[in-house]
Amino acid sequence: MAESYRNRQRRTARGALRSGAVAAVLVVGLTTFPFQPLGAFDTLEFRAPGAPADLRETLERNSLLGGLREEGRVEPLDVMAAARAEYGRLIGLLYEQGYYAPQISVQLDGREAAGIPSLRPPRNIGQVVVTVDPGPRFQFGRAEISPLTPETTLPEGFATGEPARSTLIRDATQFAVDGWRARGHALAEPSAQQVTAVHPARRLDVAVQLSPGPQLRFGALLPQGAERTRPERVRAIAGLPVGEIHDPEAIARAEARLRRTGTFNSVALRTADAANPDGTIDIDALLEEAPLRRLGVGAELDTEAGVRLTGFWLHRNLLRGAERLRLEAAIEGIGARSRGIGFTVDGRFTRPATFTPDTDLELGARASTLDERDYEAEAVQAELRLVHRFSDQLTGNAGVILRYERARFGTPRVTRNFATMALPVGFERDTRDVALNATRGTYLAGEIKPYLGFSGADHGMRLTVDARAYTGLGTDRVVLAGRAQVGAILGSGIDRTPRDFLFYSGGGGTVRGLPYESLGIDAGAGRSGGRGFAAISGEVRARMTDSIAAVAFADAGYVAERAFGGRSGWHAGAGVGLRYETPIGPLRLDLATPIRRSSGDVSSRRFQLYLGIGQAF
Repeated sequence: MAESYRNRQRRTARGALRSGAVAAVLVVGLTTFPFQPLGAFDTLEFRAPGAPADLRETLERNSLLGGLREEGRVEPLDVMAAARAEYGRLIGLLYEQGYYAPQISVQLDGREAAGIPSLRPPRNIGQVVVTVDPGPRFQFGRAEISPLTPETTLPEGFATGEPARSTLIRDATQFAVDGWRARGHALAEPSAQQVTAVHPARRLDVAVQLSPGPQLRFGALLPQGAERTRPERVRAIAGLPVGEIHDPEAIARAEARLRRTGTFNSVALRTADAANPDGTIDIDALLEEAPLRRLGVGAELDTEAGVRLTGFWLHRNLLRGAERLRLEAAIEGIGARSRGIGFTVDGRFTRPATFTPDTDLELGARASTLDERDYEAEAVQAELRLVHRFSDQLTGNAGVILRYERARFGTPRVTRNFATMALPVGFERDTRDVALNATRGTYLAGEIKPYLGFSGADHGMRLTVDARAYTGLGTDRVVLAGRAQVGAILGSGIDRTPRDFLFYSGGGGTVRGLPYESLGIDAGAGRSGGRGFAAISGEVRARMTDSIAAVAFADAGYVAERAFGGRSGWHAGAGVGLRYETPIGPLRLDLATPIRRSSGDVSSRRFQLYLGIGQAF
């Protein structure tokens, strides 16, 4: 096939010169500058009266000379190089569409580009004319690949009478090879092929013979390029089932596990070229390690809650086993109207491939001070959690959390200590296309957290669910996004529940347009968070340009004294916003106003402003 391509390319150029047939013309003008004669593409006209509109568009869109014009590169050497390469580019495109007898001419000021000596290019190029006659479209006559596995289905277009696209030959051959490799024949490959163009009949006959080779088992994983990561840890994280039948899907899963650690910039697992004498075949792991450390900062603005500043330091390979250590600090409430300054310091250690290749061990510690409108608190907690990935979309987690909180709340203020030991179990299912800026898919997360209370805390259980959905209105330029949140606390009384466990509504995470955590309940001895919570949000996101989008939204929130009733209240807000796309996610600017206030809302502001990175949900 490659040899016939080169011969046909030479014959095509000669034939075009002899016949002078014109099916498509690309004309380019010149402008001369006093300091150096340069070509300038003033016009670009592509005509193909004898070709289908889609073929004409494909040729025009992929023309090297057309691309040169768009880039503004008009030097004669660049034009000459593009003109000489244009033959191969256009022939390849025509073959992909099933045209195997084209005639192509590329003329520079009347001279065929292929005949101009490379060492003596013209100093000036005044006119460039590309002439293409695609010729007839060929159809498949014989279309055979053998042998095939019983499970293999070749692409639908690879059949007698269908357009003979060269891409279909490639795809059908790859399907056939993949079918054998999925059965453990790791060295399956084409052994012979015969591709014949029958010009009078406008037919392309294709016959490909495969050599499946023996069925093989996984041998050793051989890391290459991992200078700081221990080889045994690379193998443990990859989790290739040594001794089992070779499976390309297992290799893809191993690559994904190594990438998820964040330790490597690039990961590629390649099957060796030859099998071992014992019927196994080794896998080479080609790795490029990422920089060991990373720093990051962030900022969010809420008109009522003030500014929140965050920063983190990350070590990607702490113990040479792809372990991550992340230290993070946050200051919130700067310039807030209804709360004081709060601080949080958090440290988290993650060890991948603990117990199984898909299970991470997380150890965390956190200390925080909170100065909210209804209470002040200092808290410390330590946690151990196992996170297991069941699939690319579904993860589950379980662990234990020890927490101590000292809080002041109520009217008049009382001080109480809350100590708890919680056993959380949660899950997360994520089918979104892009987490920070989804246009389709869903997200569902839930947690059941039973806890034992000590000191001033009761025993109880905290339940939360967060559901989100995204869909486009026929196009990704207009996206509908919706979110629903539900929470409940069972068992413990309000005054014997840690303050940070209770639910509030209001602010950027629940109801925009209302002050941060402005909706709670009247607990008799002052305001408090509730034991029941629900919130719903909807957005219409319309992309105006490639980097700017407009958003309209509405939110509503509900807080109740008990999980399923008692004293309660609800509020709602709505607004508009702008999104500006950045490399780390969309920059979010929202302006919202209340459309229903709660009885406890003492703010007189009619508008709230929110600024941050990423969509609101």
